[in-house]
Amino acid sequence: MEPDSILHDKAMKLMCSVPRSLWIGCSSLADSMPSLKCLQSSGTGTFATFQSASEKDACNNEQPPKKTIPEKNEQRQIGLSNARGLEHVAENILSYLGAQSLWAAEQVSKGWLRVCCNGMLWKKLIERMIRTDSLWKGLAERRGWGQYLFKLKPSDSGTPPNSFYRALYAKIVQDIETIEWNWRCGKHSLQRIHCHSEASKGVYCLQYDDRRIISGLRDNTIKVWDKNTLECERILTGHTGSVLCLQYDERMVITGSSDSTVRVWDGSTGEMLNTLIHHCEAVLHLRFSNGMMVTCSKDRSIAVWTLVSPSDITLRRVLVGHRAAVNVVDFDDRYIVSASGDRTIKIWNTGTCEFVRTLNGHKRGIACLQYRDRLVVSGSSDNTIRLWDVEYGACLRVLEGHEELVRCIRFDSKRIVSGAYDGKIKVWDLEAALDPRVPAGTLCLRTLVEHSGRVFRLQFDEFQIVSSSHDDTILIWDFLNDPTSQNEPECSASRDFTYSFR
Repeated sequence: MEPDSILHDKAMKLMCSVPRSLWIGCSSLADSMPSLKCLQSSGTGTFATFQSASEKDACNNEQPPKKTIPEKNEQRQIGLSNARGLEHVAENILSYLGAQSLWAAEQVSKGWLRVCCNGMLWKKLIERMIRTDSLWKGLAERRGWGQYLFKLKPSDSGTPPNSFYRALYAKIVQDIETIEWNWRCGKHSLQRIHCHSEASKGVYCLQYDDRRIISGLRDNTIKVWDKNTLECERILTGHTGSVLCLQYDERMVITGSSDSTVRVWDGSTGEMLNTLIHHCEAVLHLRFSNGMMVTCSKDRSIAVWTLVSPSDITLRRVLVGHRAAVNVVDFDDRYIVSASGDRTIKIWNTGTCEFVRTLNGHKRGIACLQYRDRLVVSGSSDNTIRLWDVEYGACLRVLEGHEELVRCIRFDSKRIVSGAYDGKIKVWDLEAALDPRVPAGTLCLRTLVEHSGRVFRLQFDEFQIVSSSHDDTILIWDFLNDPTSQNEPECSASRDFTYSFR
């Protein structure tokens, strides 16, 4: 969402594009909005004000007020009740406001309240949040209140009033606070998938969306699970070794295996479409995006591929420089980032594939990393997690807490979630970790213990973690629908939420 300063600037530009004569009589608005102070004209009248609490309540219920204070100069009155043009301009300006400012604007006068109600500004605010914030978007989908938004207009029959959306906004904020509270206190509901591997047990890799979970197993198979019923929909066979890594999109599933091959499967039918034979040892990790794929191997090399279609994948470049197995790769349009058992992270230019720099600091081999924007977060067999600035190569923070090798790690704008061979999943405060003033001992928010074996892979979003383990299970940790969240538990974590209503 845009900063308040930018929204105020937009409001100012829109306001200043309106002839000044239209704003005569608007000193109540100007008094309530400092950014519009320059438009106040001294000596003019004000908007009508509420005569009693009952009249205010009636206006809150979408009923027009019955009486107003007459202006001294009737010819100069541009009250909102008599000038739809001004209402339209005011509606556009107020639509830039956040929740606190919008609530305050409704208190200015009955005229401003009417503008907010007629313009359905709370509805527009919720829609703006959904467009710009993935947490709001996800809640709309999960809670089902998206049906009241976007397509409905005030003139449509059955459209709820503005007061409905004002109350809905407060309910959404309450939901967001509950989610944050559950993350910090480790409160969740848990679903468990038993993979029933026939030979070797263990789930090495996974990816999920709202409908399905796709997992790669130690028994050489890829299993597709229905995320709602937790039933196995399909089993893909073809690899002759453990499936160590995978990624999918709407078209295809790409997997890498200890049999040294990369295989491409139809995302809908499960049919094998292509087999890439290049690496001479196990393919440990892969990533693809925007027509490019990068794979890495126990053979110490990194392969960069041009991906046109599932059947048209060609080798573009081989990167050599690591002195041990390359365990993980990630990339964007600037850099390819790789990590190895040789204790180093190497940065390569995505366009030219030329070497850029090495990040040194881990004391043992590096098992996992994620790279986004300027931040790299890595996990190592030295049991630590390190945060790096990819541009300067500086180590920003070291996180300690796991007792064995850190096998998997993911982060978003708020949290780092790590899984290790100690069977534990830890949730860390990323925002605090990037602040050097915050003590290291306060950064781990929660430790989750449910797996009975090594944690091999995890993925998470605002609402859940999905993890897999050597214990042959996939766990879904749901922080939105915790059955105990109605009775808020004791929790040592401080409540410091991003959103507030009043």
